Amino acid sequence: MSDDFTTSFTVDQSPAEAFAAITNPRGWWSEAIEGGTEKLGDEFFYSNGDTHYCTMRLTEVVPDQRVVWHVVDNHFEFTNDEREWVGNDITFEVRTVDGETQVQFTQHGLVPEYECFNVCKNAWTGYINASLKSLISMGKGAPNPRESGRSRASLGV
Repeated sequence: MSDDFTTSFTVDQSPAEAFAAITNPRGWWSEAIEGGTEKLGDEFFYSNGDTHYCTMRLTEVVPDQRVVWHVVDNHFEFTNDEREWVGNDITFEVRTVDGETQVQFTQHGLVPEYECFNVCKNAWTGYINASLKSLISMGKGAPNPRESGRSRASLGV
């Protein structure tokens, strides 16, 4: 069994609706995301002020089924290894289970040995199981507001 962080939930909405929400992280993760978030090869930048910023590249996109983000670059202000996520893959699997749509999130490489594991696990649990699920099921997520992020240019990256 893998120690990679994973979490999942089910909703009544279709796989297409779940997939559309996943590929709209501005609607559930952060309104300040810069760049493309939907197509193979798209690259986007996430920032939560100076505390955490990263660059993700979409390396696999199977409509209504699977999206993979590859962590190209990462910076944590609160860990000894600020680049802890670099090289991780973050997968979103969408499937039908017993007539419902299941969304499974896994960050391959986010393991208990990581210094950020508990903080990151708690953050992802909120973003995925609360905000993303709400965006899919109720049409509105709870992303970080635009003003909590910083632009790539302002961070000098």
